[in-house]
Amino acid sequence: MKPSSSIRSLVSQAIAIHRLTPDLENAINTELTRLGYLPDTDAEALELLMESMDSGLISLVSSY
Repeated sequence: MKPSSSIRSLVSQAIAIHRLTPDLENAINTELTRLGYLPDTDAEALELLMESMDSGLISLVSSY
């Protein structure tokens, strides 16, 4: 059984609150570094996050 992806979970959190906070961004980067590779499903989640940011559905915030 494959464990659920923390990257997808973090992306889901960002989508739910309509913001990419520094904590979420750091957690995504930490998980990417820990994994050492990007599984296809996580790549799709990150693409969705970037598309949502490009379309203005999610904003990048520098602080709370």
